[in-house]
Amino acid sequence: MEPRARAGKNVGKETFNRKEVSSLLYAYGDVEEPLPDTIRVLDEIVTEFLDGVCFEASRHAQVAGRQKLKFDDFEFALRRNPQYLGRVRSMIEKRQEIKEARQGFNEDETAVAKDHAKDTAPATAAASRDDDLNDLDEDEDLDYLNVVSSSKGTGSKKRKKAPK
Repeated sequence: MEPRARAGKNVGKETFNRKEVSSLLYAYGDVEEPLPDTIRVLDEIVTEFLDGVCFEASRHAQVAGRQKLKFDDFEFALRRNPQYLGRVRSMIEKRQEIKEARQGFNEDETAVAKDHAKDTAPATAAASRDDDLNDLDEDEDLDYLNVVSSSKGTGSKKRKKAPK
């Protein structure tokens, strides 16, 4: 469906949040509380623009034989406006930089975690064994463990109690 035919569907309906649109207008120099008609018109303009760009991008993807959109499709749709095209390209570059930084960060974090695990593993295991042994009140806890473990079974075999 052509973008012009689709634009008729959205007339009177707001796509974006009124508060966000009024904040955007205020950021660009409008009054703090803009007129409702101003918000409605800006909403329609932005919606129509985004519909047109997405339609062109989807048409390019369809011609290329793909069902999913890529950034290249949006570059193609915005090729006639150098300002928009430059902004999209800078966003793609930043996205790639962030992706590489995250990948490097995850690799560094994994290496640090492995080194830390190697350094602390023997000490941690020994400390946990000592804590477990210190926590046992020898006679009472061992008797309790023997009673509990014998009651869980089928009842045919009784376990020996620990010597006192």
